[in-house]
Amino acid sequence: MSTLLESYTAGRWYAAPDEGRPLLDASTGEVVATISSTGLDLGAMVAYAREVGGPALRSLTFHERAGILKALAKHLGAGKDELYRLSACAGATERDAMVDVDGGIGTPFSYASKGTRELPNDTIVLDGRPEPLGKGGTFVGQHVFTSRPGVAVQINAFNFPAWGMLEKLAPAFLAGLPTIVKPASPTAYVAEALVRRVIESGLLPDGTLQLVAGSAGTLLDELGPQDSVAFTGSAHTANVLRAHPSVATGGVRLGVEADSLNCSILGPDVTADDPELDLFVKGVVTEMTVKAGQKCTAIRRVLVPAGMADTVVDAIAARLARVTVGDPRDAGVRMGPLASLAQRDEVRKAVEALRSSAEIVYGDPDRVEGVDGDAERGAFMAPVLLRARDGATEPHDVEPFGPVSTVLTYDGLDDAIALAARGRGSLVGSLVTHDPAVARTLTLGLTPWHGRILVLDRDDAAESTGHGSPLPVLVHGGPGRAGGGEELGGIRSVLHHMQRTAVQASPDMLTAITGRWTPGSDRREASVHPFRKSLADLRVGDTIASEPRTVTREDIDAFAALTGDTFYAHTDEEAAAANPLFGGIVAHGYLLVSLAAGLFVDPDPGPVLANFGVDNLRFLTPVKADDAIAVTLTVKEITPRTTADYGEVRWDAQVTNRHSEPVATYDVLTLVAKTWDA
Repeated sequence: MSTLLESYTAGRWYAAPDEGRPLLDASTGEVVATISSTGLDLGAMVAYAREVGGPALRSLTFHERAGILKALAKHLGAGKDELYRLSACAGATERDAMVDVDGGIGTPFSYASKGTRELPNDTIVLDGRPEPLGKGGTFVGQHVFTSRPGVAVQINAFNFPAWGMLEKLAPAFLAGLPTIVKPASPTAYVAEALVRRVIESGLLPDGTLQLVAGSAGTLLDELGPQDSVAFTGSAHTANVLRAHPSVATGGVRLGVEADSLNCSILGPDVTADDPELDLFVKGVVTEMTVKAGQKCTAIRRVLVPAGMADTVVDAIAARLARVTVGDPRDAGVRMGPLASLAQRDEVRKAVEALRSSAEIVYGDPDRVEGVDGDAERGAFMAPVLLRARDGATEPHDVEPFGPVSTVLTYDGLDDAIALAARGRGSLVGSLVTHDPAVARTLTLGLTPWHGRILVLDRDDAAESTGHGSPLPVLVHGGPGRAGGGEELGGIRSVLHHMQRTAVQASPDMLTAITGRWTPGSDRREASVHPFRKSLADLRVGDTIASEPRTVTREDIDAFAALTGDTFYAHTDEEAAAANPLFGGIVAHGYLLVSLAAGLFVDPDPGPVLANFGVDNLRFLTPVKADDAIAVTLTVKEITPRTTADYGEVRWDAQVTNRHSEPVATYDVLTLVAKTWDA
């Protein structure tokens, strides 16, 4: 018995009053569920996200949001059986389900980790260093990223109902935006089950995740200039969205991931005896058969040197012959059906269009061998390999969104680059070569037309994640035909959801606004050494200024002997005097940093637990023997760790000579206890 899928809106589940449209099992044709959004109040949904979800989410720091994402990923990972079962209804084999479900769950894990390590335990992000805007130092500028008071709407494709949702949710959540999910109807039962597990966890603040099961109707009409839409699907639908008044003139930001005629190129250096040939063939077959080729990153164009075409075609055909097609619930089936009969019809039409300039060299789009039962009741289709004739245009224009690839030949690297560019922009391209010169030429030629490039050879094959696997830490998107969006890319995609603003103010005001000490703002020298203060007592601007210390020639000689750094500027009077930068023996830069540490370090046990690094170290002015140095150390930024009893403190360090000229500047990074009993 089928179940009517429900939407999740304004903190409750909503069932439409009508029976809904049936969604069929891709293998058996049986009804899995029905779907309808009739009567759903889309305006109330958007208002709830803005008024309830957004404020709750933006009240949390990045680290707190990251902690929720980590807990959510753990929760989802503990109960995947239902998602796997439902994925089989959509034609997914166990391997396919792992790509979608496990890959999806891994994305919030990745963003949780990067959010904790790369973002502050705060609600704003500073972009770059302060920019001096006046000669006197009283007027400076700083770029900052802040959360928008809007909604992130995601409109997803049918092929990845789990991953598509989670890969968009994670960066938007970390950026402070509540999300409304609109999954593609054919596989919406997987997305609905996933949302139920998320809501049942109780981990997300109310209003930060809502679901539209069925038509999106007038959802875009409800959006405004603080809102964004992330769309994955066809270029045709993307163009319809681009023309919507909310996008065209209303300020709604639209991100698109659309059609992509991805290519894989076999380098001219590869012979039939090289391991790279097998890697190339395996990559093509994998991309043709995983998810039955229904991947936006799948290899549609196989570019090979003319002299290797027969060898490559034979090798691909031989490997495809070992692929069993059928119901993914049957043992031994390697490739399941397409997601729906309508999708199969579209792929068959695409193959027919390709045949106007190519011949089928393996497979039959209208017939499948070895499928039990009624092959026409399920959306089964055999893998199809075509070989294009010289001058073919259709492989560069027609995207068969299924288990179909076309072999094209090239003559020289420039020709290969030109053929790849005829796809007018792709999500990913790959090249298989063991020749560094070939790799450089092809990579630099391909990058303007691709969002990601995989360079594969025998050295990285064991660890390679493959041509078609988007990774949370790398950009997923592509120029031109591929839509121009960037859905992933680590912290880049988080900042993409936020507003970058240039703030101009005095140093003191910038310090107050950003929470990070700005050079030129007040320093607070206290009677208590800052290293005696716990995180609870430290404040941005707390400062210690040391007494001067003379750097002697004996110090320089001893440091050279101890470290082995006998560079002539520190050891050879005549050569150092001839150097136009020094004019004589000078102290090692690292000697100055070491001496500076001795000037500000408090030796006794205390709340400072460890020094874990130095950032932005610059040596500005040479220090000669018998000059004196002093150091001023100021608390620049305080970042408590939510999962530990200590936090990070960034100190601004400035080392000056006897003339108060800066000779070295850097940031000292320490771990400091949150509390400390003396």
